[in-house]
Amino acid sequence: MSWKISENRLRKSFKFKDFNQAISFINQVGEIAEMLNHHPKITNVYNLVELELWTHTKNDVTKLDHELAEEIDKIKM
Repeated sequence: MSWKISENRLRKSFKFKDFNQAISFINQVGEIAEMLNHHPKITNVYNLVELELWTHTKNDVTKLDHELAEEIDKIKM
């Protein structure tokens, strides 16, 4: 599934085998977010992780959001 733009946000859902895989993914997203100093909204319920990216100061999707999305897509699980 690719990233979708909705309500001025990039959104994507990720489904994993179990909670441990979901948390591992979230931790990796956190490391990337810290490197880019750009932090997503992360929602987790058991094996489902939903991410929302947007630049708060612009209240819109910017180049930095797309960069973060590309880096997240590189995570191997």
